[in-house]
Amino acid sequence: MTDDGQAADPGGAPLPARRLGRSPVFVTEYSFGGAPIGNLFAAVTEDDARATVDAAWEGGIRTFDTAPHYGLGLSERRLGDALRGRPRAEYVISTKVGRLLWPASPPYGLDPEGFAVPADHTREFDYSADGVRRSLDASLARLGLDRVDIALIHDPDDHGDQALREAYPALEKLRAEGVVGAIGVGMNQTAMLTRFVTETDIDVVLVAGRYTLLDSAAADALLPAALERGISVIAGGVFNSGLLAAPLPSATYDYQPAPGSLIDRARQLERVCARFGVPLRAAAARFPLTHPAVASVLIGARSVAELTDALSLRARALPAALGDALADSGVPWPSMERGGATWL
Repeated sequence: MTDDGQAADPGGAPLPARRLGRSPVFVTEYSFGGAPIGNLFAAVTEDDARATVDAAWEGGIRTFDTAPHYGLGLSERRLGDALRGRPRAEYVISTKVGRLLWPASPPYGLDPEGFAVPADHTREFDYSADGVRRSLDASLARLGLDRVDIALIHDPDDHGDQALREAYPALEKLRAEGVVGAIGVGMNQTAMLTRFVTETDIDVVLVAGRYTLLDSAAADALLPAALERGISVIAGGVFNSGLLAAPLPSATYDYQPAPGSLIDRARQLERVCARFGVPLRAAAARFPLTHPAVASVLIGARSVAELTDALSLRARALPAALGDALADSGVPWPSMERGGATWL
């Protein structure tokens, strides 16, 4: 990233970028989520993974999120391979700590088709200071890099006290040493994220599934606290794992079969969007960016088609009246008529 927050562009036109808190790190307003190319719920070939990352780059995305947890290192390796050869100063890599992999080094245990990771690879929760450093060292080896830009504590739900007492100070020290540019926490709950925002000096939180058209729990305490303290938010899980992309009877919500009441609610929102000729998933992808604390929306994709669709949704013109209609339907969308944020 350049100092003015614009991504340099040897490929497609870069997306706008925003600073993470007071850190030197800028993230594009759409970030690439690397869980699907780690074979999350479905196998992805090496060629498809590479092509998807390439499509993200050509579409202007310069921020890429991954974690050791995604495919037991597979996502990190594939992302590193796909970005190798790109100018390192022109993209941002975010990975996570809190889970150590055994074994942590090659071979990565892919089957002959390049899909499954065998049972002899395991994860171990470790939110200690030593675990943080070992996790980052192993991630750098898989990514083939000498640094990452963002390090996030990953899902410390049952390890909150240790994460606050040991993992966070370790990341704070690494940030002070210049090893990472920005630090934070990534979770799918808001209470503990709010605690990190109010009790530590992190730069960013990644909140998954809790600031969407169906679940705006992050608006209650987390987003106001982040805004007050100058901490940025990355919004993930904007489709709630599928329901807001396609509200079908078979849809999932937070990776479980969607309850009928939520399917009905998603269909209601779909009808509101349809009155304006807008796909539901377009409103779902854009909604988090209406809040001033949100710096980026994380979009996971396992294919060029999915990635291209996500970028086309961003480019789609959306009428301001749709925001007002969604607000009238109970979505906390800043209404233009009520003096809300400028339409995206």
